[in-house]
Amino acid sequence: MSLKLEKIAAEREKARRKRDEWEERRKEWDRKYHEQENSEICEMVHAQSLTPEQLAVIIQLAQAAVPNPENLKLDEKEMEDME
Repeated sequence: MSLKLEKIAAEREKARRKRDEWEERRKEWDRKYHEQENSEICEMVHAQSLTPEQLAVIIQLAQAAVPNPENLKLDEKEMEDME
């Protein structure tokens, strides 16, 4: 193998190691984020002294009240057609 190819191969391998290292770091930060998010949700629920059943009802009501984003897209298209 030529010196040039060896140098390129070494740089490529170094880049792969860095990529793997950063991917592991990203996964760890994703895990920490998810853990903190869950912790904050639990704190909010406990602060309101909600039972799991009450929380389920609140979530169901919220889902019913929030419009489906797909429906909003259709409404926007219909409005454009009307103009």
